[in-house]
Amino acid sequence: MHTPLLAIDTAAPRLQLALLIGDRADTLVEDMAQGQAERLIPAIDELLARNSITYADLRRIAVTTGPGSFTGLRIGLSAARGFGLALDIPVVGVPSLLALSLATQCTQLAVLLDARRDEAYFQVFSGPGIPVGHPELLPIAEARRQVPVGADLITSAFVDIAALTRFAATLDPAAYPPDAAYIRDADAKAQEKFRVARVTPS
Repeated sequence: MHTPLLAIDTAAPRLQLALLIGDRADTLVEDMAQGQAERLIPAIDELLARNSITYADLRRIAVTTGPGSFTGLRIGLSAARGFGLALDIPVVGVPSLLALSLATQCTQLAVLLDARRDEAYFQVFSGPGIPVGHPELLPIAEARRQVPVGADLITSAFVDIAALTRFAATLDPAAYPPDAAYIRDADAKAQEKFRVARVTPS
């Protein structure tokens, strides 16, 4: 097991951190819809200090990759990649729906995450961290129809950050890169009125 391991989750309106040392996970969780960028580094400093750990002691970073808040995902992913580069340690990216599946020990479950616009991010699992197929963006009604009979349904956007650290410690970083998994394209559109006109050669 690669510890000490620092896990970061900023995909939802909550700052979640966990430090895994051996089998023990210490967590720092703060609800916040904004301000994660300013709070992230001081919070990590606090978590490390209370465990008498320095950045140089870290052996692995884990981060959720989405879907989730576009801004929140960028904050967490940028920090995780930066730490990995500076410390020369592996960074493991864990898709958010997979991370959410770790909150239960059921052998059949589905994660249904509200994506707004009457849509949902949806994925079925045959156990915690064991996906069946790929995550999808579906109309909420259609997603609910696809929940297997008898399956445990997870609808919370908040991962169990302690469970995430233990899961990430076992993963192959090459198979779980820290790349954003948005599923839905960004809402931002090109500003046509400011686009420079293309000149056709005569």
